[in-house]
Amino acid sequence: MKHFVLAILMILMAIPASIAKDDKYAQATFPKKTYDFGYIKEADGVATCEFEFINTGTEPLLILTVKTTCGCTAPDYPKRPIEPDGKGVIKVNFNPAGRQGGFLKTITVRTNGKEKRTTLSIEGSVIPKD
Repeated sequence: MKHFVLAILMILMAIPASIAKDDKYAQATFPKKTYDFGYIKEADGVATCEFEFINTGTEPLLILTVKTTCGCTAPDYPKRPIEPDGKGVIKVNFNPAGRQGGFLKTITVRTNGKEKRTTLSIEGSVIPKD
């Protein structure tokens, strides 16, 4: 019986500690996670889009890395912390050279946020040069 009471007391003591940990966090919230370029011409060169986000957490947000699935896609992202309620932009350049037809590329964003990883995507179709 003593062990049972002791176990219950330990569980009850752990609950406030776990709740307190959740009060402070950063969180990148992306209103839009997919960008559709539609039809783009290979001859027009690099196409660019932007993914806006807001730190909906209570602590500064750090974008640790942004990786793409292909060398034809290059991201640019904030290197400084984004304060709570602050906004940021991840800019993505897609080079259509030699990539005729449909495409779907993913961009993986890693942060110090509560949700450590977010996947964004770009899609469209490249019209080849004449």
